[in-house]
Amino acid sequence: QAQLVESGGGLVQAVGSLRLSCAASGRSFSSYTMGWFRQAPGKEREFVQGISWNGNRVYDADSVKGRFTISRDNAKNAVDLHMNSLKPEDTAVYYCAAAPNSGNYYIPTRIADYNYWGQGTQVTVSS
Repeated sequence: QAQLVESGGGLVQAVGSLRLSCAASGRSFSSYTMGWFRQAPGKEREFVQGISWNGNRVYDADSVKGRFTISRDNAKNAVDLHMNSLKPEDTAVYYCAAAPNSGNYYIPTRIADYNYWGQGTQVTVSS
């Protein structure tokens, strides 16, 4: 059974950094677009960053531009999210997700476009 498992969350002070990892198993996700979403308390889940199947295309939410970097290693069936200059408003549960290949140029941002999801990892940024 295909599965995505996130790790690396925790408590960090503002302007600090964290790296989240997503390990996939049960099938190869090398042909899938991979994305990170987050959900803060009392808010809807929102798109953070996505990366094309070959890693050549990345799309960021405006709120994380210049601070977060997504990367993938298809040989390891894994995707990472490097988060720098963290702010208290980045506090949320972060989810890894996979969408069927959307090509080399389009990165989907809707929740409905992703059909595999991890359980999430908590990131808390203190001020």
